[in-house]
Amino acid sequence: MSLLKAPSNLPELVKTTFSKALAANELHYFPTQVTILHINSIPFQLRFSPALANKPKGPPPDPAHPRKPFDPFANPPASLFITDLGHQHYLVLNKFAVVPEHFILATKEFKLQTHLLEESDLQATLACIDAGGKAAQEDGLFAFFNGGDHSGASQPHRHIQLLPISRMRDGLETSSSWEVLAQQADSLDKTPFVAFSEPISIDTSSENLHAAYLRLYRKACQAVAQHTHAGSTAPTDDEVPSTGEAKISYNMAMTKDRLVICPRLSDGCEIRDAETSSPIGFLALNGTVLAGTALVKSEAEWEALKKSPDQLLDVLKSIGVPREEYQGESNKL
Repeated sequence: MSLLKAPSNLPELVKTTFSKALAANELHYFPTQVTILHINSIPFQLRFSPALANKPKGPPPDPAHPRKPFDPFANPPASLFITDLGHQHYLVLNKFAVVPEHFILATKEFKLQTHLLEESDLQATLACIDAGGKAAQEDGLFAFFNGGDHSGASQPHRHIQLLPISRMRDGLETSSSWEVLAQQADSLDKTPFVAFSEPISIDTSSENLHAAYLRLYRKACQAVAQHTHAGSTAPTDDEVPSTGEAKISYNMAMTKDRLVICPRLSDGCEIRDAETSSPIGFLALNGTVLAGTALVKSEAEWEALKKSPDQLLDVLKSIGVPREEYQGESNKL
C-alpha cells in the first residue's frame, strides 16, 4: 500500500470546490449531448458540446511584444485549488470542464510534460484513485496523461487528469453498455489501435507501479519503431531510456484495476460529410480515448459521425499503431 494518502473525503472535496467555483463563475462547464457508437463491438461514447464553440480565448499573440507562455499550474487560483498532495503535487480543478468535477494532479515544481513520469507522479495518482474509490462514488476515478506532440497535450507543465467515472456516465441511460475501456482487458484487445496494459491494484507499491509503467512504455516504443521503420530491428529494453525526454508520444490511463499505455502517431484526422464527402472538421483525441470516449465541437461533425460510425473507426486507426498491422506480442498480461 502506498504511504502517500489523499484526503479520505476527496470526492466530496472535489464536488464542493467545483460547485462553489461554478457558482462564482470561476470555471466554465460545457454540458454535452451523448450517443453510443459501437467500434469493433466496443461501445464508444461520442459527445457534442454546442457551447464549446464559445470557449473563452486569450488575447492573440503580439509579435512586437512576445510574452512568456502562461502556465496555469504555476500559481493556480484559490477558487480552483483543492488540496496539496504530499510535498511534490497538488490538486486543482480543470477551469474548462466538459465532465463535471474534472480535476488535475500537477507538480508543484515545474517539470516537463514531455518527460517520462516519475515514481512519485504515479504514486500520487494511485493515491487519488484509492481515495476516490472509498466513498459512495462506487465507480471511482479514471486518470489519464497526455505525453508528447501527438497525444492531445496542451500544457508543458506536467499534470495528470482525473475524471469521476460516475460523472462520465452523465446523459447515458442506466441500461447503457458503456464501461471505461481501460478497465476492460478483453476490449483493449479489440481496439483499432495498439495499447498495452497490466493489471494493478490499490495495494501495488509505487516501485512496482513505476516498473509496470516503464515496461508498458518500452513495449509502446518498440511498437512505434516496428511500424515506422518496417524491417528494422526494434530497440531492446536497454536501449529505451527510463528517464528524461520520452521517445514517443503516448497516452497513459490508470484505474483501480489496470494501467494502460497507448502509443500515438497523430492527434486525429479529418471528418467528412456523410453525403458529400466534403471536409467538415477535424477530430482530435487525447487520453480519454482510453476511457472509450470522443468529443466533437461542431454539430456537423456530430451528425456526420452518427450517420457514419466508420469514420470514428478510421480516426481510431489513424491515431496510433493500427492493430491490423502490428506484429508484436499480446497487449496485456
